[in-house]
Amino acid sequence: MSTPNSSSRIRYHKRSPTGLTKSDQASLDPKIVSLWEKCAVNENNDKENFQRSFVRHVTTTLARSVYNIDNFSAYQATAHTVRDQLIKQWNETQQSHTEADPKRVYYLSLEFLLGRSLDNALLNLGLKENFGEGVKDLGFRMEDVLDEEVDAALGNGGLGRLAACYMDSLASLDYPAWGYGLRYTYGIFQQRLNDGYQVEFPDYWLNFDNPWELPRLDVTVDVQFGGSVNKYTDEDGRVRHVWEGNDVIKAVAYDVPIPGYGTKNCINIRLWSSKPKRQFDLGRFNAGEYEQAVQEQMQAENITAVLYPNDNHMVGKELRLKQQYFWVAASLHDIVRRFIKTGKPWSKFPDQVAIQLNDTHPTLAIVELQRILVDLEGLKWDEAWDIVTRTFAFTNHTILPEAMEKWPVPMVAYLLPRHMQIIFDVNLFFLQKVEKLFPDDRDLLAKLSIIEEATPQFVRMAHLAIVGSHQVNGVAELHSNLIKTTIFKDFVKFYGSEKFTNVTNGITPRRWLHQANPKLGDLITEVLGSKNWLKDLSSLNQLEKFADDKEFKKQWVTVKRSNKVRLAEYIKTHTGVVVNPNALFDIQVKRIHEYKRQFMNILSVIHRYNSLKKMSSEERCDVVKRVIIFGGKAAPGYYIAKLVIKLINSVAEVVNKDESIDDTLKVVFIPDYNVSVAEIIIPASDISQHISTAGTEASGTSNMKFVLNGGLILGTVDGANIEIHEEIGDDNIFMFGNLADQVEDLRHAHRYRNVPIDPALQEVINDIESGHFGDSRIFSPLINTLTIGKDYYLISDDFGSYLSAQNLVDEAYKNQDDWTRKSILCTARMVIVPLKNMPTEFGMLNLVP
Repeated sequence: MSTPNSSSRIRYHKRSPTGLTKSDQASLDPKIVSLWEKCAVNENNDKENFQRSFVRHVTTTLARSVYNIDNFSAYQATAHTVRDQLIKQWNETQQSHTEADPKRVYYLSLEFLLGRSLDNALLNLGLKENFGEGVKDLGFRMEDVLDEEVDAALGNGGLGRLAACYMDSLASLDYPAWGYGLRYTYGIFQQRLNDGYQVEFPDYWLNFDNPWELPRLDVTVDVQFGGSVNKYTDEDGRVRHVWEGNDVIKAVAYDVPIPGYGTKNCINIRLWSSKPKRQFDLGRFNAGEYEQAVQEQMQAENITAVLYPNDNHMVGKELRLKQQYFWVAASLHDIVRRFIKTGKPWSKFPDQVAIQLNDTHPTLAIVELQRILVDLEGLKWDEAWDIVTRTFAFTNHTILPEAMEKWPVPMVAYLLPRHMQIIFDVNLFFLQKVEKLFPDDRDLLAKLSIIEEATPQFVRMAHLAIVGSHQVNGVAELHSNLIKTTIFKDFVKFYGSEKFTNVTNGITPRRWLHQANPKLGDLITEVLGSKNWLKDLSSLNQLEKFADDKEFKKQWVTVKRSNKVRLAEYIKTHTGVVVNPNALFDIQVKRIHEYKRQFMNILSVIHRYNSLKKMSSEERCDVVKRVIIFGGKAAPGYYIAKLVIKLINSVAEVVNKDESIDDTLKVVFIPDYNVSVAEIIIPASDISQHISTAGTEASGTSNMKFVLNGGLILGTVDGANIEIHEEIGDDNIFMFGNLADQVEDLRHAHRYRNVPIDPALQEVINDIESGHFGDSRIFSPLINTLTIGKDYYLISDDFGSYLSAQNLVDEAYKNQDDWTRKSILCTARMVIVPLKNMPTEFGMLNLVP
């Protein structure tokens, strides 16, 4: 029997990719809604309900039983059980955002270095204790279950880990936000060592059902490449453009829920996977052309196969460019679709949408949005460009000119013909404004131009990002000042300094203390009386009053030593090297690069080793024992960086076998450094090295992680080291080296004058060239960077200061009571930007508490 107004009710559901608005919900039959609410019984998060869900997933999801389940299956069942909780919160979050229709933050990052997800989800949802007991009763240890998870291979280093920390903090601070990235099939490579050399192996991290992603096979976007641009005149007499592409690739969405801590807010990272429009050419297959039959599929899937395909050749460059456009085109389609559903006019787009560009990789999103507004939506050029520039903000991550991304104009014109036209127009209109303000200053026009006049011409992506954004930020105070006085100084001349601001990078304490260092987290919670510090890091200031408390210091030391024992066990298992947990753990783990100066570190290790060799046994008794630990990956095509890894391992081979130095020095290179390994290494640190040439490290975030865990820094006056120094004080950090404003003068002297190498460094070079650490010819290119290469990264200039700082570390470590005090103060003062002082505009905001 029909009810009143039943004809106006929706009896059958229709999929809405972005959810039903309030007006849409009003047309849904209330009986249907009531029945859904009745059936959606919320399970309690107690141990018994976890166990029921665990067993259900073992038997139905995994098709196993109590008689054939192992640790990995237990991990999968636990992960699916936790995911059930996540999805409930995710659905509620997305529906509440749809109803409230707030301004959303969209974070575009080519990397999201998430690490493992299970432990993070358990902690953020407050489920670890109950679920841990439940797993134990079922015959497993939670530690073993957690260890079965494979790191998501979606990033390489600090850029990707920063993005992951941002997403965690956006969720924890209740922001309506989305992240957009790519679902790499292989991602970053696995690093193995062969005779001390780095060898790359594919990291196929998706070789099992991944419980942390939700395939959205119905959410697809057609992304086109190549083709031609045609003109036509519309009914209003305006000339319009139509881009008709030759190749069309399908972008398929995969969602990764990101839970906040202490909140029901669960946001999303949407990753795009590339698929062909047509999977299989049956006609070619039947004709015996088997390889050609699947050629389209292989070419399409190559786009999201690997993070940063090698661009040492033109095919690799073209693949990188296709990768970037594929990603931003799919993401912009999704963002625009969500906005159109609101029914608001286009003038309101910047009031609803804030898009943050994490470095230059997503810069084509600026051009894509202009194309959508002008070509597809029919807006006038100036109106569209005003919307674009009020929507985007740009984070710059480098000061190195060679790291500034640029693309050959012919390549862009071939793959993206309409976008190249738009870029030329954007550049023309921009330069006309510059010329009007600075008439006849042709040199300034050339410096500011988005197009670099060369053969061939190049598109400067950083310039495009600046012109198309309302705000540009650096990632540390020094870096932000340097970009205004060096690489972007001409833009400051045109725009003024207000457009360029600073947002010092940050880290989430939930991952990097609560999860990575649970014993220290528990100790802090115990003495502070609550876990409020996990969302208000300024609470850690209260630890200062315990810095001289004997009992607290004893507990602090106990926690540190247990973390060092854990790392020592990991080192023995994965390298075979036995290290002493009572020694000073001296750690440098980060991407291997010349500017990060792992080369200088290992040169100083040789100096230390030679000094120890010259001592008597009695003298060595007074020496602080050190375990020097390296970790990090070199880009596959970066020959010099890979030689640094080889030298580290060659030195380790000699030092670790030399019994004459009485175990006073050990050298370790931990292979395949990733987030999960970092969670073991960082809590065990006594001293960590952040020793980049001044002015070359934009910020760094590993320095923050080490200090948050009570590790001291040995570092240069560079990046976030400076702000950390300001917070923790002179007595709790070891700084050395020339300053950023001295670097260019020193480099000039190296280029044009006969500057002698530091004598202590020359002795080390002589030792390498003598063959003490293997065939010296292998390391000639490394030595040449100091001699023929004119020591661009100023190792010789800083070497003496570096050794002096190392001596200060040794002396300070001998007083363990005072060292422990320093360690406590490091954690207590690790609050660079207190949450309460944050502004609220995303483009000016450090979102990480």
